[in-house]
Amino acid sequence: MVKKTFNFIVNGGEVTAGPPIGPALGPLGFNVMIIVNKINELTKDFQGMRVPIKVTVDIDTKEFDIEVGIPTTAALIARELGIKKGAQSPGSQRVGNLNIEQIIKIAKVKMPRLLSKSLKEAIKEILGTCVSLGVTVENRDPREIIKEINSGTYDDIINKY
Repeated sequence: MVKKTFNFIVNGGEVTAGPPIGPALGPLGFNVMIIVNKINELTKDFQGMRVPIKVTVDIDTKEFDIEVGIPTTAALIARELGIKKGAQSPGSQRVGNLNIEQIIKIAKVKMPRLLSKSLKEAIKEILGTCVSLGVTVENRDPREIIKEINSGTYDDIINKY
């Protein structure tokens, strides 16, 4: 039983049998299209986003396992806003606005990969990324929202989740 693990960063739902997956797995005798189709199925919710994946293959039995990672916080925020990237100068330029529910949604997706021990802490991490990208929240600077979260202003909304 010989197992090999490959790590790739792919475009969610748009993987092809070409590089990087085809050249890595094809020479090992795998039907690359079966693996590609499975990856696309597993990453379809991250359509158009860069997604880390880990493919573990058993060279003897030709079985494989795919683990899908979570895109970056910046990529999730950009998708939520429908933009390609953040502001060139986030201190003075704004690229979009999110509401607190959207921030909570992103925090819940990212929670397994964050250092935060609570949803409230995870939300504050997401808000920090909003500052870096030039994204306002509830039409205000995300740092104001962090202060309000610390004071309990959003506890009712956060506790619903």
